[in-house]
Amino acid sequence: MQPLQFTTAATLEDALGALGALAGADGQTALLAGGTDLIIQWRAGRRPLRQMVELKKIPELNVLEFDPARGLRLGAAVACHRLAEFEPARRHYRALVEGAALIGSTQIQSRASVGGNVCNASPAADAICGLIVHEARCLVRGPKGSREVLAKDFMLGPGRSALQPGELLVELRLPPPPPRSASGYLRFIPRNEMDIAVVGAGAWLAFAADGKTCTAARVALGAVGPTPYLVDAAGAALIGSTLDEPALRAAAEAATEAARPITDVRGTAEYRRHMAGVLTRRAILRAAQAARQSTRETHA
Repeated sequence: MQPLQFTTAATLEDALGALGALAGADGQTALLAGGTDLIIQWRAGRRPLRQMVELKKIPELNVLEFDPARGLRLGAAVACHRLAEFEPARRHYRALVEGAALIGSTQIQSRASVGGNVCNASPAADAICGLIVHEARCLVRGPKGSREVLAKDFMLGPGRSALQPGELLVELRLPPPPPRSASGYLRFIPRNEMDIAVVGAGAWLAFAADGKTCTAARVALGAVGPTPYLVDAAGAALIGSTLDEPALRAAAEAATEAARPITDVRGTAEYRRHMAGVLTRRAILRAAQAARQSTRETHA
């Protein structure tokens, strides 16, 4: 194991400066928020590094705020346990919270962040489907200033993100939830806990004033392609329906058709395609139940 230089950045400017100064020709510099993926990769020799820049103490990366008119701001270094304890996130962004809650054990939850899960760019990342169905935007800072990337476009392939050299993810911004809307996320794993998803599915739904007719819907799949992605046909199959059997079946079939899995030690491609449809249906019903429960509570 080669010597490692470790730097703790106190400000965003410190982090950007250190990232630019230490990057060098070999690119063996990494940003550390929680380190729950990075440290394992480095120690296993899969990620050769000379420098690490810790981001955990930067105020901008630790923001966790909700405003009914502006939505949710989630700093890239906010630990998953903080998100799980944040009541507005649990109420309005259920798919995101449910996905983040599946990232590792209780101990891991105290360090791991949604930002790190996204930047690690695993096709089986649990947090990304919730971000996609909620139309989250990723705020990125770098030597050329700030820019925004849609969550659905942030991951480019296994281990590859939209971040350019010298850039870092600052925060995730989720729009305010419309009335009578909710979301849900489910995954299938071979073991009971702490495993990588064989399939993940997130759904977001909005309903008309009657509380029955679906007016908008989004479905995202994970672990069945090189990146998690939106399945437009699955959402479109639900709009205008009351989530009756034909609509649910059409959405599940669209998800099955859109799945592009591989066969590995955790499941065959055929099985994963089947489970993509099964989990899509269940995630839709989970989101619908949450939306209707929220509506009842609002009128209670």
